[in-house]
Amino acid sequence: MPEPPYRIIVDRLKQGTVIPFLGAGASLSGRPPNAKWDDAAPTFLPSASELAHQLADDSSLPSTESFDRDDLSKVSSYYAEVAANRADLRESLHHALDRDYQIGAIHRFLAEIDVPLLIVTTNYDDLIERAFRAKGKPYHLVAYPTDHKELAAAVLWWKPGVVEPEAHAPKSLPLSLTDTTIIYKMHGTVDRQTSKWDSYVITEEDYVDFLARMTGQTAIPARFMLEFRKRRFLFIGYGLRDWNLRVMLRHLKSALVATDTSVVPSTEESEDLRSWAIQRNPSELERALWLARKVNIYDKNIDEFVAELLKKM
Repeated sequence: MPEPPYRIIVDRLKQGTVIPFLGAGASLSGRPPNAKWDDAAPTFLPSASELAHQLADDSSLPSTESFDRDDLSKVSSYYAEVAANRADLRESLHHALDRDYQIGAIHRFLAEIDVPLLIVTTNYDDLIERAFRAKGKPYHLVAYPTDHKELAAAVLWWKPGVVEPEAHAPKSLPLSLTDTTIIYKMHGTVDRQTSKWDSYVITEEDYVDFLARMTGQTAIPARFMLEFRKRRFLFIGYGLRDWNLRVMLRHLKSALVATDTSVVPSTEESEDLRSWAIQRNPSELERALWLARKVNIYDKNIDEFVAELLKKM
Protein backbone atom coordinates (compact mmCIF):
# COMPACT_ATOMS: atom_id res chain seq x y z
CA MET A 1 0.00 0.00 0.00
CA PRO A 2 1.40 3.47 -0.85
CA GLU A 3 2.64 5.79 1.88
CA PRO A 4 0.99 9.17 2.57
CA PRO A 5 2.59 12.12 0.72
CA TYR A 6 4.24 13.43 3.89
CA ARG A 7 6.16 16.30 2.27
CA ILE A 8 3.11 17.59 0.42
CA ILE A 9 0.93 17.39 3.54
CA VAL A 10 3.50 19.23 5.67
CA ASP A 11 4.03 21.92 3.03
CA ARG A 12 0.30 22.50 2.61
CA LEU A 13 -0.22 22.64 6.37
CA LYS A 14 2.54 25.24 6.65
CA GLN A 15 0.83 27.22 3.91
CA GLY A 16 -2.47 27.04 5.78
CA THR A 17 -4.28 25.37 2.87
CA VAL A 18 -5.21 22.14 4.68
CA ILE A 19 -8.00 21.74 7.24
CA PRO A 20 -7.19 19.10 9.89
CA PHE A 21 -10.41 17.22 10.70
CA LEU A 22 -10.01 15.28 13.96
CA GLY A 23 -12.15 12.26 14.77
CA ALA A 24 -12.42 9.98 17.78
CA GLY A 25 -9.25 8.07 16.87
CA ALA A 26 -7.20 11.26 17.16
CA SER A 27 -8.09 11.55 20.85
CA LEU A 28 -6.87 8.00 21.45
CA SER A 29 -3.47 8.47 19.80
CA GLY A 30 -0.61 7.42 22.08
CA ARG A 31 -2.80 5.03 24.00
CA PRO A 32 -1.29 1.50 24.23
CA PRO A 33 -3.37 -1.06 22.25
CA ASN A 34 -4.34 -3.10 25.31
CA ALA A 35 -4.92 -0.17 27.66
CA LYS A 36 -8.29 0.00 29.37
CA TRP A 37 -10.05 3.16 30.46
CA ASP A 38 -10.32 3.33 34.24
CA ASP A 39 -12.77 5.94 35.49
CA ALA A 40 -11.08 5.89 38.91
CA ALA A 41 -7.55 6.52 37.58
CA PRO A 42 -7.77 7.62 33.94
CA THR A 43 -4.70 8.43 31.82
CA PHE A 44 -6.26 8.25 28.38
CA LEU A 45 -9.70 9.27 27.19
CA PRO A 46 -12.34 6.55 26.96
CA SER A 47 -13.16 5.18 23.54
CA ALA A 48 -16.71 5.63 22.30
CA SER A 49 -17.56 2.05 23.22
CA GLU A 50 -16.02 2.39 26.70
CA LEU A 51 -18.01 5.56 27.34
CA ALA A 52 -21.12 3.81 26.01
CA HIS A 53 -20.58 0.89 28.40
CA GLN A 54 -20.18 3.28 31.33
CA LEU A 55 -23.42 5.06 30.46
CA ALA A 56 -25.16 1.75 29.85
CA ASP A 57 -24.16 0.50 33.31
CA ASP A 58 -25.15 3.76 34.98
CA SER A 59 -28.57 3.76 33.32
CA SER A 60 -29.20 -0.01 33.66
CA LEU A 61 -29.63 -0.40 29.91
CA PRO A 62 -31.97 -3.40 29.43
CA SER A 63 -29.72 -5.15 26.92
CA THR A 64 -26.59 -7.26 27.11
CA GLU A 65 -26.05 -7.29 23.35
CA SER A 66 -22.82 -5.66 22.20
CA PHE A 67 -24.53 -3.99 19.22
CA ASP A 68 -26.62 -2.07 21.74
CA ARG A 69 -24.06 -1.46 24.50
CA ASP A 70 -21.32 -0.37 22.06
CA ASP A 71 -23.54 2.20 20.35
CA LEU A 72 -22.84 5.52 22.10
CA SER A 73 -25.63 7.48 20.43
CA LYS A 74 -28.21 4.75 21.15
CA VAL A 75 -27.11 4.35 24.79
CA SER A 76 -27.09 8.14 25.26
CA SER A 77 -30.64 8.35 23.92
CA TYR A 78 -31.79 5.72 26.42
CA TYR A 79 -29.96 7.51 29.25
CA ALA A 80 -31.50 10.91 28.47
CA GLU A 81 -34.97 9.86 27.30
CA VAL A 82 -35.79 6.84 29.49
CA ALA A 83 -33.50 6.30 32.48
CA ALA A 84 -32.93 9.94 33.44
CA ASN A 85 -32.90 13.26 31.61
CA ARG A 86 -30.67 15.47 29.51
CA ALA A 87 -29.13 17.27 32.50
CA ASP A 88 -28.12 13.93 34.05
CA LEU A 89 -26.50 12.83 30.78
CA ARG A 90 -24.62 16.11 30.50
CA GLU A 91 -23.36 15.75 34.08
CA SER A 92 -22.11 12.20 33.42
CA LEU A 93 -20.33 13.29 30.25
CA HIS A 94 -18.74 16.22 32.05
CA HIS A 95 -17.47 13.89 34.77
CA ALA A 96 -15.89 11.60 32.16
CA LEU A 97 -14.27 14.44 30.21
CA ASP A 98 -13.18 16.82 32.98
CA ARG A 99 -9.68 15.32 33.38
CA ASP A 100 -6.18 16.22 32.23
CA TYR A 101 -5.92 13.30 29.83
CA GLN A 102 -2.66 12.75 27.96
CA ILE A 103 -2.33 15.06 24.96
CA GLY A 104 -1.68 13.17 21.73
CA ALA A 105 1.18 13.59 19.28
CA ILE A 106 -1.20 14.85 16.59
CA HIS A 107 -2.43 17.66 18.86
CA ARG A 108 1.10 18.73 19.75
CA PHE A 109 2.13 18.59 16.09
CA LEU A 110 -0.69 20.89 15.01
CA ALA A 111 0.21 23.33 17.78
CA GLU A 112 3.71 23.53 16.26
CA ILE A 113 2.44 24.89 12.93
CA ASP A 114 3.29 28.58 12.73
CA VAL A 115 0.52 29.74 10.40
CA PRO A 116 -3.09 30.16 11.59
CA LEU A 117 -5.08 26.99 10.95
CA LEU A 118 -8.76 26.16 10.75
CA ILE A 119 -9.03 22.93 12.78
CA VAL A 120 -12.31 21.02 12.81
CA THR A 121 -13.13 18.28 15.30
CA THR A 122 -16.19 16.28 16.26
CA ASN A 123 -14.60 15.39 19.62
CA TYR A 124 -15.88 16.88 22.88
CA ASP A 125 -12.56 16.76 24.79
CA ASP A 126 -10.12 19.67 25.19
CA LEU A 127 -6.89 17.96 24.04
CA ILE A 128 -6.35 20.26 21.05
CA GLU A 129 -7.00 23.38 23.12
CA ARG A 130 -4.59 22.22 25.83
CA ALA A 131 -1.90 21.52 23.22
CA PHE A 132 -2.15 25.11 22.00
CA ARG A 133 -2.14 26.50 25.54
CA ALA A 134 0.95 24.40 26.36
CA LYS A 135 2.74 26.13 23.47
CA GLY A 136 1.50 29.54 24.59
CA LYS A 137 -0.43 29.97 21.33
CA PRO A 138 -3.78 31.79 21.27
CA TYR A 139 -6.80 30.36 19.46
CA HIS A 140 -10.44 31.11 18.83
CA LEU A 141 -12.89 28.40 19.86
CA VAL A 142 -16.20 27.99 18.05
CA ALA A 143 -18.70 25.31 19.11
CA TYR A 144 -22.16 24.07 18.24
CA PRO A 145 -24.57 24.76 21.18
CA THR A 146 -26.65 21.56 21.26
CA ASP A 147 -27.66 21.90 24.91
CA HIS A 148 -28.79 25.52 24.66
CA LYS A 149 -32.09 25.52 22.82
CA GLU A 150 -32.38 29.28 23.15
CA LEU A 151 -29.33 29.47 20.86
CA ALA A 152 -30.63 27.00 18.29
CA ALA A 153 -29.82 29.34 15.41
CA ALA A 154 -26.38 30.35 16.67
CA VAL A 155 -22.84 29.15 17.33
CA LEU A 156 -20.74 29.93 20.39
CA TRP A 157 -17.48 31.85 19.99
CA TRP A 158 -14.81 32.04 22.69
CA LYS A 159 -12.19 34.70 21.95
CA PRO A 160 -8.63 33.86 23.04
CA GLY A 161 -8.37 33.59 26.83
CA VAL A 162 -11.98 34.41 27.72
CA VAL A 163 -14.32 32.31 29.87
CA GLU A 164 -17.70 33.43 28.52
CA PRO A 165 -18.54 32.91 24.83
CA GLU A 166 -20.48 35.15 22.49
CA ALA A 167 -23.42 33.80 20.49
CA HIS A 168 -23.50 34.62 16.79
CA ALA A 169 -25.61 33.59 13.83
CA PRO A 170 -23.57 31.19 11.67
CA LYS A 171 -23.98 33.41 8.63
CA SER A 172 -22.54 36.49 10.38
CA LEU A 173 -19.72 35.25 12.62
CA PRO A 174 -17.24 38.20 12.57
CA LEU A 175 -14.10 36.11 12.67
CA SER A 176 -10.92 36.43 10.61
CA LEU A 177 -9.27 33.22 9.44
CA THR A 178 -5.90 34.84 8.78
CA ASP A 179 -4.85 36.14 12.22
CA THR A 180 -5.19 33.33 14.77
CA THR A 181 -5.91 29.59 14.69
CA ILE A 182 -9.59 28.66 14.91
CA ILE A 183 -10.74 25.42 16.54
CA TYR A 184 -14.25 24.55 15.42
CA LYS A 185 -15.92 21.87 17.56
CA MET A 186 -18.68 20.75 15.26
CA HIS A 187 -20.41 18.46 17.76
CA GLY A 188 -20.02 20.60 20.86
CA THR A 189 -17.51 20.69 23.69
CA VAL A 190 -16.91 20.10 27.37
CA ASP A 191 -16.62 23.38 29.28
CA ARG A 192 -14.08 22.54 31.96
CA GLN A 193 -13.95 26.08 33.36
CA THR A 194 -17.59 26.39 34.40
CA SER A 195 -19.54 23.44 32.86
CA LYS A 196 -22.16 26.06 32.04
CA TRP A 197 -21.51 25.81 28.31
CA ASP A 198 -21.18 22.04 28.04
CA SER A 199 -22.83 20.92 24.83
CA TYR A 200 -22.86 17.52 23.13
CA VAL A 201 -24.21 16.17 19.85
CA ILE A 202 -24.38 12.62 21.17
CA THR A 203 -27.88 11.10 21.15
CA GLU A 204 -29.55 9.82 18.00
CA GLU A 205 -31.93 12.76 18.20
CA ASP A 206 -29.01 15.20 18.44
CA TYR A 207 -27.51 13.87 15.22
CA VAL A 208 -30.82 14.16 13.40
CA ASP A 209 -31.21 17.77 14.60
CA PHE A 210 -27.64 18.64 13.62
CA LEU A 211 -27.99 17.16 10.15
CA ALA A 212 -31.28 19.03 9.68
CA ARG A 213 -29.50 22.27 10.55
CA MET A 214 -26.74 21.41 8.08
CA THR A 215 -29.39 21.06 5.40
CA GLY A 216 -30.74 24.48 6.35
CA GLN A 217 -27.18 25.89 6.44
CA THR A 218 -27.53 27.03 10.06
CA ALA A 219 -25.11 24.55 11.69
CA ILE A 220 -21.75 25.61 10.24
CA PRO A 221 -20.54 29.22 9.99
CA ALA A 222 -20.76 30.43 6.39
CA ARG A 223 -17.16 31.66 6.49
CA PHE A 224 -15.99 28.15 7.34
CA MET A 225 -18.02 26.68 4.51
CA LEU A 226 -16.18 28.90 2.05
CA GLU A 227 -12.87 27.61 3.37
CA PHE A 228 -14.11 24.01 3.16
CA ARG A 229 -14.61 24.63 -0.56
CA LYS A 230 -11.15 26.13 -1.08
CA ARG A 231 -8.96 23.87 1.05
CA ARG A 232 -8.08 20.20 1.32
CA PHE A 233 -9.01 18.12 4.36
CA LEU A 234 -6.73 15.93 6.42
CA PHE A 235 -9.03 13.47 8.20
CA ILE A 236 -7.38 11.95 11.29
CA GLY A 237 -8.96 9.11 13.25
CA TYR A 238 -12.24 8.79 11.38
CA GLY A 239 -13.98 5.60 10.34
CA LEU A 240 -16.88 5.54 7.91
CA ARG A 241 -18.62 2.68 9.71
CA ASP A 242 -20.70 5.29 11.58
CA TRP A 243 -23.82 6.28 9.66
CA ASN A 244 -23.86 9.77 11.18
CA LEU A 245 -20.41 10.57 9.79
CA ARG A 246 -21.30 9.28 6.34
CA VAL A 247 -24.46 11.36 6.29
CA MET A 248 -22.63 14.41 7.67
CA LEU A 249 -20.03 14.21 4.88
CA ARG A 250 -22.78 13.82 2.31
CA HIS A 251 -24.61 16.88 3.64
CA LEU A 252 -21.33 18.78 3.75
CA LYS A 253 -20.70 18.01 0.10
CA SER A 254 -24.22 19.16 -0.80
CA ALA A 255 -23.79 22.39 1.16
CA LEU A 256 -20.50 23.09 -0.58
CA VAL A 257 -22.17 22.84 -3.97
CA ALA A 258 -24.66 25.50 -2.84
CA THR A 259 -21.92 27.89 -1.68
CA ASP A 260 -21.52 31.24 -3.42
CA THR A 261 -19.20 30.42 -6.33
CA SER A 262 -18.14 34.03 -6.81
CA VAL A 263 -15.62 33.75 -3.97
CA VAL A 264 -14.51 30.14 -4.31
CA PRO A 265 -12.71 28.10 -6.97
CA SER A 266 -14.67 26.83 -9.93
CA THR A 267 -16.27 23.41 -9.69
CA GLU A 268 -13.53 22.01 -11.90
CA GLU A 269 -10.80 23.43 -9.63
CA SER A 270 -12.46 22.30 -6.41
CA GLU A 271 -12.93 18.78 -7.73
CA ASP A 272 -9.15 18.56 -8.19
CA LEU A 273 -8.57 19.17 -4.46
CA ARG A 274 -8.13 15.58 -3.32
CA SER A 275 -8.00 15.19 0.45
CA TRP A 276 -6.32 12.62 2.70
CA ALA A 277 -7.47 10.33 5.52
CA ILE A 278 -5.35 8.48 8.08
CA GLN A 279 -7.17 5.49 9.55
CA ARG A 280 -5.93 2.27 11.13
CA ASN A 281 -7.21 -0.94 9.48
CA PRO A 282 -9.92 0.52 7.25
CA SER A 283 -12.27 -2.05 5.75
CA GLU A 284 -12.65 -2.46 2.00
CA LEU A 285 -16.04 -0.79 2.31
CA GLU A 286 -14.51 2.22 4.06
CA ARG A 287 -11.77 2.46 1.42
CA ALA A 288 -14.41 2.55 -1.29
CA LEU A 289 -16.47 5.15 0.57
CA TRP A 290 -13.46 7.42 1.13
CA LEU A 291 -12.35 7.16 -2.50
CA ALA A 292 -15.89 7.95 -3.66
CA ARG A 293 -15.54 11.20 -1.71
CA LYS A 294 -12.22 12.01 -3.43
CA VAL A 295 -10.25 11.23 -0.28
CA ASN A 296 -7.11 9.10 -0.44
CA ILE A 297 -7.15 6.70 2.51
CA TYR A 298 -3.94 5.48 4.21
CA ASP A 299 -3.75 2.59 6.67
CA LYS A 300 -1.43 4.15 9.22
CA ASN A 301 -1.04 4.44 12.96
CA ILE A 302 -1.58 8.11 13.88
CA ASP A 303 1.56 8.41 16.01
CA GLU A 304 3.69 6.84 13.27
CA PHE A 305 2.12 9.23 10.77
CA VAL A 306 2.98 12.22 12.97
CA ALA A 307 6.56 10.96 13.44
CA GLU A 308 7.00 10.95 9.65
CA LEU A 309 5.49 14.43 9.34
CA LEU A 310 7.95 15.76 11.92
CA LYS A 311 10.85 14.50 9.80
CA LYS A 312 9.61 16.71 6.96
CA MET A 313 9.14 19.87 9.03
